[in-house]
Amino acid sequence: MNRALRLGLLVLLTAALFALSLMAGKQWIPLDAWFGHDPRWAIIAELRIPRAVLGVLLGAALGLSGAVLQGYLRNPLADPTVIGVSSCAALGAVASIVLGFGAGWLGQFGWAMAGAGGAMALLAMLTARAQTPVVFVLAGTVLASLAGALTAFLISIAPNPYAIAEAIDWLMGALTDRGPDDVVMAAPFIGAGVLVMLFTGPGLDALALGEDAARSLGANLGRLRWQVVIGTGLAVGAGVAVTGVVGFVGLVVPHLLRPVFGAKPSALLVPSALGGAALTLAADSLCRLAPGAGEVRLGVAMALIGAPFFLALLFREGARQWR
Repeated sequence: MNRALRLGLLVLLTAALFALSLMAGKQWIPLDAWFGHDPRWAIIAELRIPRAVLGVLLGAALGLSGAVLQGYLRNPLADPTVIGVSSCAALGAVASIVLGFGAGWLGQFGWAMAGAGGAMALLAMLTARAQTPVVFVLAGTVLASLAGALTAFLISIAPNPYAIAEAIDWLMGALTDRGPDDVVMAAPFIGAGVLVMLFTGPGLDALALGEDAARSLGANLGRLRWQVVIGTGLAVGAGVAVTGVVGFVGLVVPHLLRPVFGAKPSALLVPSALGGAALTLAADSLCRLAPGAGEVRLGVAMALIGAPFFLALLFREGARQWR
């Protein structure tokens, strides 16, 4: 099976899961209700289409970011949370909720994007003269730890229990009750970030041979670092700004697709974007079909899927080292 056919099948899978996302929910809406004057179409048009589109955007951003970071850091366990952008975006949103900055979703989105932008600027400054991706990892780890501590501090000093509940609920991540306005706010930033990351392929392929070999092949590692910082910052930051923190998509998807599309970093970029969208749509549909009056949060569902996967990777890597 050639690459084009495999990619086509992945596109069809994503399209099928998009359709499932429009049908699935506490109120199941079959295909025959999509046509004519069925009143249930209003549920799809006003609620489920924006939610599904946002799921595609978020999943593509996270899946592609995971593939880019694993290629850039040459670490199979890397994902978007490793660079601290998600944590800093979450810090900005929680500050907006707890301290009352801004008004409504626009204020929260603005503060979350400010947090992501601050993380991007700090990463750029901390790694400006770095000659190795290790410094990038260390800087991201420091940012993530600091942002996590500040987020916990803000929640602990929240003026009332309603702010605490709202902040914690948001941190769990979900596509619930997201509408067209959220899509309009996030789409330009996610689209720009995805576009930047798609141009990292040649640099990542050269870096796979080692830093010295990449330089000898003419790869500009400084420019590649900027592309990684800006691309992941825009895409992941905007995704977190409207949905909350959703983890593990960027970790799981490249590993699932690597046996199908190969280990070459550039060959994995587009499939990872499609795979991330497919996984997010599938997980969100399962969240809505879970028993009970409410919905399981998407961030919780992805943690339940991703944590065992992460442990399996750790065991596999450990077994390889002992051989």
